[in-house]
Amino acid sequence: MRFFKSIFKKKEDVEEIQETQELQEPEVVEIVEIIEDATPEKIENKLYTVEEKQGFFQKLVKGLSKTKSNIIGNIDNLLKGFTKIDEELFEELEEQLIMADIGVSATTAIIADMRQKAKDGRLKEPSQIKSLLKEEIIKILNTSNKEKILDDNQKKVILIIGVNGVGKTTTVGKLASKYRRGGKKVLLAAADTFRAAAIEQLTEWANRANIDIVKHSEGADPGAVVFDAIAAAKARKIDLLICDTAGRLHNKKNLMDELRKIYKIIEKEYPEAIKEMLLVLDATTGQNSLQQAKLFGEIIDIDGLILTKIDGTAKGGIVVAINKELNIPVKYIGVGEGIEDLQEFDANTFVEALFE
Repeated sequence: MRFFKSIFKKKEDVEEIQETQELQEPEVVEIVEIIEDATPEKIENKLYTVEEKQGFFQKLVKGLSKTKSNIIGNIDNLLKGFTKIDEELFEELEEQLIMADIGVSATTAIIADMRQKAKDGRLKEPSQIKSLLKEEIIKILNTSNKEKILDDNQKKVILIIGVNGVGKTTTVGKLASKYRRGGKKVLLAAADTFRAAAIEQLTEWANRANIDIVKHSEGADPGAVVFDAIAAAKARKIDLLICDTAGRLHNKKNLMDELRKIYKIIEKEYPEAIKEMLLVLDATTGQNSLQQAKLFGEIIDIDGLILTKIDGTAKGGIVVAINKELNIPVKYIGVGEGIEDLQEFDANTFVEALFE
């Protein structure tokens, strides 16, 4: 099916076209939307947003292909061997879900619900399993803690944490670019001074996205970097300050002390700003990413998660496990290496793409 997007300034324009236009092909659909006080800039931004969303869903479907094969493909094969609902089916389904990184807690809840539905007569045929599984996954993903209610006009600081190697610095660059495309004034703080390559890498992302960056030399005090970045954010009337941090997890005490110090500086120097702590996890590590989230959760309160490299793994089921066990919302997922491939996570869209 092909889509034509038409955006008009006046309602009369829409009515006139609706009266005179005849569609010659039944597969052609016209999407008409009225934008109040339309300007070329508004129209361009709106078209970009629509195309971006459509393009991202297709990228998500493609990016989840390995996970889909691992979960849905194996379940399809499993169901072919059963003609009735029985305990053997539930046991084998449970094993498949755990092997697909859905996690023990989430799997136990899903199977328990299916057993109850079978007992109540609401689950009668193996063919119903997939639709029930879809419902259960959506329910789990939608019942994690809701993210902070944020005022779009209020100044904001995002502190990015995570171990080295998960794509943390790259994620900072992509996130900054995303907000900048949304019209926000963004500033980066290179507070990962432990790894010299992190400063260079973040500088490269800043240059690519045409975003200012505050940085010191390798080995400098991360707190001093954040302090200077806050001063710059205030002076330049920045909407969003994003701080990269070191990812050392082998020494939890040092990391804890460093993160607490940075957070105290933000609270003291920028009390009027909203603060968000986002943990970056590598989806390809499966259950290891869940353990990382638990360890960081012991150190500091986490407001949300960013899952990278979803497109490169069959372990995308870890999204469900993390939501169920930690009750922390997944805020962003990465489905590619491009600067636009980090997108906001939506449970319904994610599951639709998985079952597509």
